Amino acid sequence: MLLAMKTRLGLSLFLLVPWVVSGQVPGRALIGVCLDADKFEAAQTAGFDYVEINASKAAALTDDEFQQLAGRIAQLRIPVAAANVFIPAAIKLVGPDVDPGRQMAHVTATLGRLKRLGVSVVVLGSGGARRVPDGFSRDEAFNQLVDFCRRIAPVARDNGITIAFEPLRSQETNIVNSVREGLALVEAVDRPEIKLVVDFYHLAEAHEDPGVVLDAGTLIAHTHIANPRGRVYPLSAGEADYGPFFENLCKVGYAGRMSIEASTTDFAAQAPQSLAMLRHALACGAR
Repeated sequence: MLLAMKTRLGLSLFLLVPWVVSGQVPGRALIGVCLDADKFEAAQTAGFDYVEINASKAAALTDDEFQQLAGRIAQLRIPVAAANVFIPAAIKLVGPDVDPGRQMAHVTATLGRLKRLGVSVVVLGSGGARRVPDGFSRDEAFNQLVDFCRRIAPVARDNGITIAFEPLRSQETNIVNSVREGLALVEAVDRPEIKLVVDFYHLAEAHEDPGVVLDAGTLIAHTHIANPRGRVYPLSAGEADYGPFFENLCKVGYAGRMSIEASTTDFAAQAPQSLAMLRHALACGAR
């Protein structure tokens, strides 16, 4: 009888508290890393919760190459949960030469592949694709971005994927260069499938007040981070002014994902150190 009670209790825990089995602690932000496929196993060994891949590279694979990638991912103990570089520079999102048919063909094919890989959030940064041509109306370009996001929202929904729009520093594109501007775009789109990325590197480069995180709140679907001094792996709390950024994420109850998007000269040594630093910073009340 005792065994039966334990069995029933275990089943109840599995049904009611799935993180008991998955290992994910409720309310804890997950830490991942942006890497190509040849580094997947290294990310797993380092202890990351997930990997973020390049969407355009996955879209450009032949069918056989994609099957090989899917097979490799299936062998991992961590998911490939996020993707970036959604739209290649050759597919224009703004300006006089936009081609909605080409846009949608790419989006449909890419999101279909990413769904098969288990991706649940796709970052729409794509600075080249959204660069406004000289002399073109900025207001019209903004409206084109809003229109594009609205058109792709149903495709994202059908694939169970959230599109997270990423504000980029002015050196990488010339529209939506701050979280404040990104928030305005997401609010203009007004679709649940289209949310926001807050990238600490771009936030710091733009000298933007991290208080904007409080205004964005639940519209933040994903985050990126790098040490702004060299765009390298973040290793210690004192190397940059991370404090207000993390404090505000805690205040809004952020429990999504944070990907390291940076370079390193020694992944094996620096990845675990960076992971430990970020987990401590995002522990919120546990600090």
